[in-house]
Amino acid sequence: MLLILCSAITTISADPLANPQKKPETVIATLNAIIAKFGLNEGQVYSVNRNPNTGIIESSTKIVPFRCSANSMQNDNVLKAVAQNFPKEEPLAYQFLHIQPGSREEFQLKIIAENGDKSSLRIRTNKNQEMWLMCCKNPENPQLRDAYAVTWEYMHDQKNQVLGTVYMITSMRPDLFERSMSSVFSKNQEGSTKRFTLEGRVGDDLKDSLYVFYIAETAEQLNNATDDSYTFTMPVVNKRFSVSFDIDRPIVGRIRTVMPDGSLCQLWTNIDCVPGETYHITTHDSWYEEDRDYELRVGRYSGKSLLNDLQKRGIDDQVVDVPDSIPVDYAEEVPTHNRAVQWRENLSPQQKVRFEAKAQLFDSYEKALRQSYEMIGQEINGMRNPQRINSIFDRIYKQNKTYDNHIQDFVKFALGTGLPKEELPDMYKAVLETYSKQNQAIAKFYKEYGAYTKSARKVQKQVNNFTERYMNEMIKIIE
Repeated sequence: MLLILCSAITTISADPLANPQKKPETVIATLNAIIAKFGLNEGQVYSVNRNPNTGIIESSTKIVPFRCSANSMQNDNVLKAVAQNFPKEEPLAYQFLHIQPGSREEFQLKIIAENGDKSSLRIRTNKNQEMWLMCCKNPENPQLRDAYAVTWEYMHDQKNQVLGTVYMITSMRPDLFERSMSSVFSKNQEGSTKRFTLEGRVGDDLKDSLYVFYIAETAEQLNNATDDSYTFTMPVVNKRFSVSFDIDRPIVGRIRTVMPDGSLCQLWTNIDCVPGETYHITTHDSWYEEDRDYELRVGRYSGKSLLNDLQKRGIDDQVVDVPDSIPVDYAEEVPTHNRAVQWRENLSPQQKVRFEAKAQLFDSYEKALRQSYEMIGQEINGMRNPQRINSIFDRIYKQNKTYDNHIQDFVKFALGTGLPKEELPDMYKAVLETYSKQNQAIAKFYKEYGAYTKSARKVQKQVNNFTERYMNEMIKIIE
C-alpha cells in the first residue's frame, strides 16, 4: 500500500558556529514552574558531573515526574505556557520537536558520555503522550548540548489526572562525538548495521529503578560474564526502561536488576539480540513476560537462537536449563504459511478478481488522502484562507469515513473467503501507518499555521479514534 507522504514535525538545524548561544530562559522557567507546582519526589533523577580541574559542568541530568489534575493543568496555564514558550524560543534550538497525542511515533534522546559511550533515553513512550522537545548548544561549552523536554498524558483509569515528566539534560553533542562502538557493533565488509532495541516495562509488583544490560557474541561468553562487565545501564522512568544499539549480526544479551543497596540481583534474563528487531519485556517479581512473537520469529522458539544450548537464568551459583523444544501451546499458535497458500489456491476466479480489486482500492484512497494534505500545505504557503483550509479538512473527514468503510468491507470479504486471521495483522499495520502519517501531518499543520481550526480538530479526533480501533483489532488477533 502507498503511505501518505506527509513529513514529520520539523527538525531544524542551525550553524554551530553562528551567533553566541543564548539559553531558552522562558522554556527553562516554564519547566521549573511545572516541577515546583506538580513535581513528585519519587522517581526523580538528578546528577551533575564537573571537571575536577576547572569545575565546569561536563554533563547533568534532571528528570522529574509530575502529577496533577486536569483542572490544574488548565487553571495554572501550564499547557498554554508550554505551547506558547517552546515555539517562541524555537530559533535558539538546532532540534525542535512537537508530537501530538495519537501519533504512534516514539522518541529516544541520544546521549553521548564524556568517554564517547552512547546510550538512549526514552522520552516519548506511547501514543497517548504529548511531547515538546528542544535541543540547544550549551552557552558555556559549545561541545555540549542542552536538551529540554516535557511529556504528559491523561491517565486511562483516572480521566481527570495527568501524569508527565520533565527532562533537562546536558551531554556531549552527538554530531561532534559520534564514535564507533566495540567490535560487535561495527560494520563489517559483509553487511551494514541495524538497530536492536529492548523496550521494557516494570510490573506493578516491582519498584525497580535501575537495570543493567550485558552483551556477548556467544552464549558461552555471556555465561562467563562477570558482574561488572555490563555494557549499558537502563534507568527506570515512569515504569519504563530501554536500550538501543546497532549490530551487524545476531548476538546475545542479559538483563539484571540493580538492587536498592547497589548489588546485582542473582536472577537474570537472557535474550537473543537480532539486528532490526525490537524485544518487548515486562519484569515481575522472580519472573517476566516474554515477547512471544519475537521468540517465535527470531528467538528461542524459532530454531535460530544462539541461546538454545545455554538458555538459562542464574540463581546464585545454580543454573536452571530451559527446554530447547517449542512448548505445545506455542507450537499451536505459530502461523502456518501453508494455510495461507491453500487459501489462495482455493479462491475461485471471481473471488480472485474481487480480492485484487478491493486491495487496489487501498492505494486509491491513500492517494486521495495524500493529495488532500498536499493541498493544505499549499494553502498554508499561499493565501492561508481559513474557509478553504476547513473545506479541505472536511473533505479529509469524509475520505477517512469512506476509507474506514472500505477496510471493514475488505476484512469481511477476506474472512468470508477463508483467509486465515493470522494474515490480517500486516494489513492492520499498513492502515495504522496511514493514520500515523495523518497525525504527523495535522501536527505539522498546527506548527506552521499556529492554531487548530475547528475542522482540523474534528479530523484529529477522528484519526485518533480509528487508530485506537484498529490497534485493538490487531492486538486481538496477535493475542
